Amino acid sequence: MSSAGATSNARDPVDGPAWRGRTTLGKLLETLGPLVLHLEFAPHGDDVHVGEPVIHDLGERVQDQADGVLLIVGGAPDDDATLDAIKQAGAARYATVVLKARGRDLAAAAQTAQEADIALLVAPDDMPWRHLDALITAAAAADPGRDSYASVGVGDLFALANAIAYSVGGAITIEDPQGHVLAYSNLPHQHIDVTRQQGILGRMTPDRPTNDAHYQRVCRADGPVRFKNPDPEHSPRLATAVRAGPQVLGTLWAIDGTPPLGEGAAEALEEAAKVTALHLLRARAHRNPDRWSRVEALASLLDGGTTGRIAATQLGIAVDTPTCVLAIAHTPDGESSGLRSARIVDLVSLYCEAWHPQALCTTAGDLVYALIPTRTDPRAHQRVTKFAEDVATTVHRTAGLVLHVGIGTPSLRLDEVPAGRRSADRVLRALAADVDQIRVATVDEVRSRVLLLALAERGVATIDLPPDPVARIIEHDQQHDTAYAQSLLVFLDAFGEAARASSELAVHENTLRYRIRRIQELFALDLDDPDTRLVTWLRLRMCQFGPPQ
Repeated sequence: MSSAGATSNARDPVDGPAWRGRTTLGKLLETLGPLVLHLEFAPHGDDVHVGEPVIHDLGERVQDQADGVLLIVGGAPDDDATLDAIKQAGAARYATVVLKARGRDLAAAAQTAQEADIALLVAPDDMPWRHLDALITAAAAADPGRDSYASVGVGDLFALANAIAYSVGGAITIEDPQGHVLAYSNLPHQHIDVTRQQGILGRMTPDRPTNDAHYQRVCRADGPVRFKNPDPEHSPRLATAVRAGPQVLGTLWAIDGTPPLGEGAAEALEEAAKVTALHLLRARAHRNPDRWSRVEALASLLDGGTTGRIAATQLGIAVDTPTCVLAIAHTPDGESSGLRSARIVDLVSLYCEAWHPQALCTTAGDLVYALIPTRTDPRAHQRVTKFAEDVATTVHRTAGLVLHVGIGTPSLRLDEVPAGRRSADRVLRALAADVDQIRVATVDEVRSRVLLLALAERGVATIDLPPDPVARIIEHDQQHDTAYAQSLLVFLDAFGEAARASSELAVHENTLRYRIRRIQELFALDLDDPDTRLVTWLRLRMCQFGPPQ
């Protein structure tokens, strides 16, 4: 079901004096967006007021909280305990309940909500409940955060940066995940260094060798991270990620300079990140609300964080639409990885929109994903492959970037899209060795490499035995600067044809024959035995895709 009902029957009028300073269900959804909450059912429309969230453990009695937001933790939407909690929430006059689909049908929960006369919201499966609680609290409260942020208008990032700088005690920048400076503080008594000055002037973090590692560390950490820098032009920093569930919306960076940050700076920055998430969500929604909501819905669908039925509503396409996922990666070229991803997604988006009005792109880390609606006729595969090749060629011609494109297995329904994404990721990994050329492939075209990757990851060919000849060969190469492993692999790839293998290695045929003899002598390797040849080749190939076992 979708939101329905006449607003004239709403329980609480918007302009009632008892509700001054609170938000409405519609404003809550607008602020947080589909990345955080999806409206499944609303009996009185979205003009009803909502109060504070309440975390509810199944099996306990629902506590009284008129017009509250009940977060139903731990149950599936069709469990009896979940349905009973919805009924109790309706009787206690909550404004709405929030649950997670967990891959189950929402029909029973929606029917129960309708009978209980209460709105039903759905959160992504991978959204932590405590984080959701903090976001709803910030969006629904009169003060969006602590008192120091009360005067900051939602979306005014420069005023927010100043408020955070005052609270934390050091100059602040608010950045997007690609390192673009969205806003910065300008309190006169707080020091900024040369790197910060360059970032403000260029609206982009200056390129430094440690940038990627630092950003990845911040985005993976559970809380603030400190960086000590001996360079006088780059002061120490305290940084934290700004998240909406598992997705990183941006980062906060505080300079630990003059004056130095105090003992409570980390806690203050962590609290500020919760408030910043609210501001960034609102800012994104206002820039292009329809596009942002669809991009966020796609990201959640690819991760398996939402069901196909919910994604269909958010993306505006039928749940049984045939689709294909493209996973797109750029090869290393010295440019900031975040900047490359931003440029690629813009170019790919243009191609996607030309291909189909409902095609859409999103990013995840350094990768770009495209969801392409397709047909079910026999030539659909060829058309998708041609489209991917055209995209890679155009991006290389216009931006000078070399792309690899993994084409996932076709999905007949949106529920199958996460599996299509996983297959596209496997293809990308199989293409990773070809760093200097454009590559576009499907699973069928690189099936052997994909299987080798799976073997390397699972350690199927490795059991509890003493080091085998391949391990000793690799160790010998590392210690003595020899090329025995490469020579042997190329020799086996060539089915033992020395002339062909020596040509590929650019050595004389007799030199290669001598190496092979030495390998057999030094490591007791019997290449006349077919089983030994197979296992040796397999181990050498696996070592190309993963560390030696």
